[in-house]
Amino acid sequence: MICDSKMVRTGKCLALTVFLLAALSGCVTPRKPLEAPSAPYQAVNWSQIDGWSDDSTHEVWSAFLNSCKARGSRPEWLAVCAAAKQQTIIDPAGARHFFEAQFTAYRLLKDKDTQRARDTGLITGYYEPLLYGARSPAPTFTVALYAPPDDLLTIDLADLYPELKGKTLRGRLQGKKVVPYYSRAELDNSPLLNGKELVWVDNALDAFYLQVQGSGRVQLIDGQTIRLAYADQNGHPYRSIGRYLVDKGELTVVQATAEGIRSWIETHPARTHEVLDSNPSMVFFREEAIVDPNEGPKGALGVPLTPGRSLAVDPSYIPLGAPVFLATTYPATDTPLRRLMMAQDTGGAIKGRVRADFFWGFGKPAQEAAGRMRQDGQLWLLWPKGQPLPVR
Repeated sequence: MICDSKMVRTGKCLALTVFLLAALSGCVTPRKPLEAPSAPYQAVNWSQIDGWSDDSTHEVWSAFLNSCKARGSRPEWLAVCAAAKQQTIIDPAGARHFFEAQFTAYRLLKDKDTQRARDTGLITGYYEPLLYGARSPAPTFTVALYAPPDDLLTIDLADLYPELKGKTLRGRLQGKKVVPYYSRAELDNSPLLNGKELVWVDNALDAFYLQVQGSGRVQLIDGQTIRLAYADQNGHPYRSIGRYLVDKGELTVVQATAEGIRSWIETHPARTHEVLDSNPSMVFFREEAIVDPNEGPKGALGVPLTPGRSLAVDPSYIPLGAPVFLATTYPATDTPLRRLMMAQDTGGAIKGRVRADFFWGFGKPAQEAAGRMRQDGQLWLLWPKGQPLPVR
């Protein structure tokens, strides 16, 4: 690639270099000359939403108002959020009347899937974990959690490539070249992160699960509890350590749950780093004060997550801030779980039109529910009436 002086001054040379690097490494999938994908949105009547009339819809109202705080100034949300400010919602009937008056419902459909119906996808769960740690390393606290390193480049290419809206590329400079950032294995016990330690915790697997969840609380030895919130990531794709253990023949698919993995690690402590490093992705954090212990951490939308009413979604298909109706089942059961949710977060493994991660909240019950949740489900996007659908 040849970069002229104008491209260098505007930064486009660097951006193009990173884009080509990402394409070569698989971070960006080149377009293929395939037939156009089918539309992801299918307008439906409210009666076609499985469970719409049965949900305690008013319980989502505070989460919806939080989304309006983040999105209310955008043209597509102005009228809806202005109308919401004039409402006092106290029961399911009032909430349903508001949403039916202000929104059109669209069933989310996949382009194709060989294992599930076109309107059915994978619904998983996540939670806010609690870890135990200290501000300084000690014999009990040896595993560090880090702030983003200074040499990590985070580049948004949407201005140059509109089709990459929402895609962020990460790397580092090596001389005059932009190369992928270091993997988890390369960063493990490396001096590259010296000085970026936020806290030290007592368990490597708990630290790993904190990165998978994206945020969590740490109770310090002085009794103070702080929150570590997602700040950035090294740019490598997430790889399941459960899948790694299954592929190695160490666990069966049924055994590869969060608790099954923990039991295996406790039995094979010498292989802890081997297993954790099979996932090259590494998450960096920032510290936040806990103002209200009943509120969840801030999601990608920038507002606190609401336990049982916030979803992590793929923003390529479900815009952050939008209401989404979910029809699935409770973890590891056939009991229906059907409720109105708010798209307020994203996740590295949450990709696709019909794919979501259910936020269960904080504490042991939330951890247990999230760890067991791997259900089929359907999603319906609620979009403001009269507004053009998201262009995808």
